[in-house]
Amino acid sequence: MYRLLKHFIFMLAAGALSASAQAAELSPDVLARNVTNDVLRIVRHDKEIANGNAAKVNILVEQKILPLFDFRHMAQLAVAKHWPKATPEQQESLTNQFRAMLVRTYASSLTSVADYKIEFKPFRASPGDSDVTVSTEVSKPGAPPIPIDYRLEKASDNGWKVFDVIVDNVSLVTVYRNSFNSEVRKGGIDGLIAALERRNKKP
Repeated sequence: MYRLLKHFIFMLAAGALSASAQAAELSPDVLARNVTNDVLRIVRHDKEIANGNAAKVNILVEQKILPLFDFRHMAQLAVAKHWPKATPEQQESLTNQFRAMLVRTYASSLTSVADYKIEFKPFRASPGDSDVTVSTEVSKPGAPPIPIDYRLEKASDNGWKVFDVIVDNVSLVTVYRNSFNSEVRKGGIDGLIAALERRNKKP
């Protein structure tokens, strides 16, 4: 499951929003379609990215992926019941380390998405909804398709932001929550922060 999350979490980035102004104008499913096609086109046609050029990969991650996430909300959901016990400084550190961890995942799996096909399922939402799910199915030749749902929320002035992704009925936030709870039990909030720092320093 970790391997699936690593490879498919990028599709979350590819299938969501690229800028707050766009997010305010377009619905989540339209944004997903537009940006998915854009990112996949870049990955498939840029030979340097395909060959793993770290500088270009990081630029693409910064420009296309990072703007769509509410990292603080994701970190809060992953840390769960321990979040209120953290000081504001610890919460900021957790958010930064969680962001760094996901960025490493996206960057490392970016070049592997060129062979994948993503199909968007019919989007269902009511006017005024501020919490929606964009459902997709990801596939590649020789492998069974995998359902991936992206949960987004509407921020007041920042457009739609992703706060969870569900791969084959398994929530990314829940996977990290189980791991984070174990670290907190062993070393408290500071122990979790230290564990994330160690993970993010690995090559």
